[in-house]
Amino acid sequence: MAETLQLLRFAELQGADILLTPAARRYAQVDVDARKALFAQALLAHVPLAQHIRRILDERSGHVAPARRFRDELEDHMSEDYADETLRTVTHWGRYAEVFAYDEDADRFSLDDAV
Repeated sequence: MAETLQLLRFAELQGADILLTPAARRYAQVDVDARKALFAQALLAHVPLAQHIRRILDERSGHVAPARRFRDELEDHMSEDYADETLRTVTHWGRYAEVFAYDEDADRFSLDDAV
């Protein structure tokens, strides 16, 4: 959890202490839609895989891309299991933030339900 907060720049680690950043304090004080917007900004600013998925979707005329493409790219740098776990995590984050949609049955990303 601490690493995720640090990755998104919502916290700084100082020894055993976790210090919330101003962005995290704002996140805690706003409504759900504003939280999603803040999370989306942090996700796209600090998580290269989320940036990559969104860029590919933006560039494609149909705004759709198979998840397999991103799994294959990740597997060039990590094990199959870790690639799957990484993509699953970023998928959950992206869906929450409404940065992109993911259709489990078709195993593809899209901008259909994204804001």
